Amino acid sequence: MLRDITLGQYYPSDSVIHKMDPRVKLFGTIVFIISLFLFQKISVYVVATLFLAAVIMISKVPFSFMVKGLKGIFVLMMITVVFNLFLTPGTTAFAIWKLKVTWEGIRQAAFMAVRLTYLILGSSVLTLTTTPNNLTDGLEKALSPLKVIKVPVHEISMMMSIALRFIPILLDETDKIMKAQMARCADFESGGLIKKAKSLVPLLVPLFISAFRRANDLAMAMEARGYRGGEGRTKMKPLIYHKRDYIAYGCKLNGHCIDWAHKSQYTSKEQALETLVRSESNDNIIKKNRGHGQSRGR
Repeated sequence: MLRDITLGQYYPSDSVIHKMDPRVKLFGTIVFIISLFLFQKISVYVVATLFLAAVIMISKVPFSFMVKGLKGIFVLMMITVVFNLFLTPGTTAFAIWKLKVTWEGIRQAAFMAVRLTYLILGSSVLTLTTTPNNLTDGLEKALSPLKVIKVPVHEISMMMSIALRFIPILLDETDKIMKAQMARCADFESGGLIKKAKSLVPLLVPLFISAFRRANDLAMAMEARGYRGGEGRTKMKPLIYHKRDYIAYGCKLNGHCIDWAHKSQYTSKEQALETLVRSESNDNIIKKNRGHGQSRGR
């Protein structure tokens, strides 16, 4: 179960989504999440489904790999659905003992389940297609206007990046500690809720000690390499917008670029984006050939 959590992991691939600027992916994820919670129309969720399916296909990340991340929130999703079913007032659909299920509650529970599912899938696309270093640079660039009011933008982005990077490490460490405790006849499955909570104490104590030790080692390593914050630092790979990034901005602002792909000679967003990237690479090849020709002429 712990290994099924995909949040914070990076899936290497050579896709258009992987090559995009992290600021574009951050902007798209935020717009996608806001649209999920602002609208409650079925048509909006149909468009969101098509958009999310297209992004997953373009990213070349296996859908089965992304679905594994939903297992970790299954219990939370079921609790949310049950609360919405029985606690939402409205017209009674049917009754279970003294509990009434309303049509409004069924509708609200369905929307909430879809929201949580799409929230995890959309966030997973961001983390699976963006390296922690690029995500840190993207957050810092996106939040740079807040430096005017003395907000520690670099420190915030660095902490978020380190937290995401530590999620898979701590999950792996938790799995190792659980196996070691089970080898010592520890039982994490049987018993009631209180007994299960007490059985987690020998798991949490070494996990916290390991986390503090890793954090201390990371801080010492950063100081040994001359890290002194974000002021005056240079980037080995600075973030630069390309043509595909501007097109992606336009696609998000116009609603999924379906109309744009329909008006052009392409039949789908995937063909349009792939053709865009191909034309950009061809332009770079032509520029290089021109540069070689001019150097030979000289």
